[in-house]
Amino acid sequence: MSASALDDVAPFGRRLAAAVADRGPLCVGIDPHRALLLDWGVGDDLDGLRRFTDAVVEALAGSVAVLKPQMAFYERFGARGVAVLEDAVARIRAAGALVLLDAKRGDIGSTMDAYADYLAGDHPMRVDALTVSPYLGPESLEPARRTAVRSGGGLFVLARTSNPEAGTLQHALVGQRSVAQVVVDTVRGWNTPDWVVGDPVPDIAAVRDLATGWGPSTGSFGVVVGATLPELDVDLDGLGGPILAPGLGAQGGSPADLRRLFGTGRAVVPTVSRDVLSAGPDVGALRAAADRWAGELAG
Repeated sequence: MSASALDDVAPFGRRLAAAVADRGPLCVGIDPHRALLLDWGVGDDLDGLRRFTDAVVEALAGSVAVLKPQMAFYERFGARGVAVLEDAVARIRAAGALVLLDAKRGDIGSTMDAYADYLAGDHPMRVDALTVSPYLGPESLEPARRTAVRSGGGLFVLARTSNPEAGTLQHALVGQRSVAQVVVDTVRGWNTPDWVVGDPVPDIAAVRDLATGWGPSTGSFGVVVGATLPELDVDLDGLGGPILAPGLGAQGGSPADLRRLFGTGRAVVPTVSRDVLSAGPDVGALRAAADRWAGELAG
């Protein structure tokens, strides 16, 4: 794909909003960790990885809005494992689902620029969005932001995760704001480039659905906020982009937690992994598990 062709790709936020309108907001993680491969009976080897991935793609790529493969579980098999994911990425996108590569990349300069090429270029690992880590400083993500703008890709930046030790860094103060809030404010600024800290938060009601937070102007830059937090301790008003909320199902999160934390009027992408994947290897059972979650989220 040429650079000029990339310029014609609709922004990720707009494509995500369209996928959610068509399929609902559910995101399912593709996490072929060792225990799950053994539970499926496919074997913790390259063939098992391929069989697992094929079943998930067949079951879900035609109906779920977003599939989120975890890069580490493919990289542990080396280049042949990554080749399995490359093949899956192409098939997922051909079936109409968006691919969010959960790689949590974070570096500086040309290295971050290289990671951002997951979002661009004519190669089999081109994905729709990428998770990134901001802990080398917000400016370290600028190469990825530029590539995302050019390519129509998206970024989800780790902001307020719900692992028990997260507060060690995320609650630390930078001036009067927590590190987590600095991350949220940075992403808010990417979605609304003229917004600066201290200004009133942008009123984007005119360009989104007040009931759901989704609309044609949904931003391409989102944050990761855990669905199992005891309380929401960052200000997400006016973010303008999506909130990736992992932790549903096996990690203890529920649709009620989404309502408790985020209310209504925010573009939330709820993420389920083990609670769907544990239904495999039967394709029909995987699809039924995802449908059950989709129904609970719509209820």
